[in-house]
Amino acid sequence: MDLKLQLGPSYGDFLASLPPNPSTSALAAKATDKLVSEFRYVRANAVGSLAQFMDYLTYGYMIDNVALLITGTLHERDTRELLERCHPLGWFETMPVLCVATNIEELYNSVLIETPLAPYFKNSLSHTDLDELNIEIVRNTLYKNYLEDFHNFVNTHPDMAGTPTAEVMSEILEFEADRRAINITLNSFGTELTKEDRKKLYPTFGRLYPEGTLMLSRADDLDGVRLAVDGVSDYKSFFDTAGLSGGLSGPGNMGGGQGGSEGKSLEDMFYQKEMEISKSAFTRQFTFAIVYAWVKLREQEIRNITWIAECIAQNQKERIGNYISVF
Repeated sequence: MDLKLQLGPSYGDFLASLPPNPSTSALAAKATDKLVSEFRYVRANAVGSLAQFMDYLTYGYMIDNVALLITGTLHERDTRELLERCHPLGWFETMPVLCVATNIEELYNSVLIETPLAPYFKNSLSHTDLDELNIEIVRNTLYKNYLEDFHNFVNTHPDMAGTPTAEVMSEILEFEADRRAINITLNSFGTELTKEDRKKLYPTFGRLYPEGTLMLSRADDLDGVRLAVDGVSDYKSFFDTAGLSGGLSGPGNMGGGQGGSEGKSLEDMFYQKEMEISKSAFTRQFTFAIVYAWVKLREQEIRNITWIAECIAQNQKERIGNYISVF
């Protein structure tokens, strides 16, 4: 009740329908609704290259939604139920059409025709790739193609090339490319993913590219990953702070659960860096990048609200302060 009261000035209208002691998930859903509502308002009033830029911003969420529908189809679940679990920022008008598909081949053909993600599927994935074992490979392949396309868009579009938008967005997207390359590598240990296949999932730009990503593709363990990122001081400090100096505790461990002396995981360090880059975007003038940064900052705010609500619900108030500061 106290938390709901504190959130009133910012989220009042969206929390009004909740009971006095709402669940954590209900609170997070309403906070997300507010973000989506505001984003759609800005998008509805955007024109030209800003409208295109905002569309690009939604493609990452579309990839997650399509991956969810693929998984549901593989398990023969009612995909209409899955629509409720899809992220609203990744919603597109023809998404319900995907639910008509009764098998993977139909779903694949629908995605190629009915969604903005078609270019990321073509020449990279076929319907035979869409099986349960490959679903994360599919997701990461789509994300690779998406990040490369977005990076190319902000650096070549006449309205953005050579502007602060290109400069700030390049920094943001390069960081995202590196984060994905590191996480893909750490997650691949103890799995059947070959080094050659792993290398294909790395975006072909970023501060680690090409030497760092080449070393990542050859890494056999955590020490190999540390060696690969040593050339970038930020990433080196992340591993030092997270206390990731030894071997992984088990197959497929991303390292995110291992906290260092400050109690921060590698994933915490990535989120913290993302917030720093996003905040710095607001120090620049006349740049579309603030829209991207605003969404990322708001998403972290929602994660923080969820964390605080969960700590209160589980009576672990001593851990409330362990969130990633937005401002």
